[in-house]
Amino acid sequence: QVQLVESGGGLVQPGGSLTLSCAASGFTLDYHFIGWFRQAPGKEREGVSCISSDGGDTYYADSVKGRFTISRDNARNMVYLQMNNLEPEDTAVYYCATGWGYYSCLPTEYPYWGQGTQVTVSS
Repeated sequence: QVQLVESGGGLVQPGGSLTLSCAASGFTLDYHFIGWFRQAPGKEREGVSCISSDGGDTYYADSVKGRFTISRDNARNMVYLQMNNLEPEDTAVYYCATGWGYYSCLPTEYPYWGQGTQVTVSS
């Protein structure tokens, strides 16, 4: 069974940091690209950051550039999203997802998704 499980979300003050983790099971990450997506109430799901199967190519949404960093450890079947200088606008449920084939950071290109983890940035 293909499974992705996110962890690391929580409540943080503006300017704080969180690290999200995504543990993959049922498959190996080697030939899969990975994406972090988020969805806030009343807003569409958006791509936050994506990374190619070999880690050579990364994508960041304009809103998080310079603040978030995506990384992957294929040997451990783990993906991470380091989030620094968090802003209230970052509040959302964050999902990790995986896909294969042509690398993309569009939600429609990701067939497997985790359950999501809540990130709340508030003073």
